[in-house]
Amino acid sequence: MDDIRLLVLDVDGTLTDGGLYLDSTGNETKKFSVKDGAGLALARAAGIKVMILTGRESEPVRRRAEELHLDWCVQNCKDKAAYLAAFMKEEGYARQQVAYAGDDWNDLAAMELAGFVACPADAEEMVRRRADYVSPRKGGEGAVRDAVVHILRHQGRFEALVEQVYGAKG
Repeated sequence: MDDIRLLVLDVDGTLTDGGLYLDSTGNETKKFSVKDGAGLALARAAGIKVMILTGRESEPVRRRAEELHLDWCVQNCKDKAAYLAAFMKEEGYARQQVAYAGDDWNDLAAMELAGFVACPADAEEMVRRRADYVSPRKGGEGAVRDAVVHILRHQGRFEALVEQVYGAKG
């Protein structure tokens, strides 16, 4: 965990509660946790690049990634493992430099490429068994923030980054 330089995030069930909300006109909405956003701000301040990697395409996801100034937002990706393997090779990321947070079966193959794996409390059982860290929070309720805090505490940088980003001492 000391060398994490890239955090890869699933969306539905990880950054959100996994629900698909459609209004009467067919527009999709999603609920994101502000807590996850605060944690991702710390990750970025720590020099960790952040990628959304999701199998669906959604305007709310694009907008949230833009609001959080995430480095990459890859949507409609049907083979996450193949995409991530090619990305890691092209960008020069080694396994131990990559963290992955996901919640469902379609994340398992990509998780095998990461040196550190996290998931929400309500992730599928196979994912929880594979994870190095299982947040006590459900998807969309701060589980990603918990994973970021876990990584930064392990690296001994959490308190300094909270002070740097938020001007508060822990």
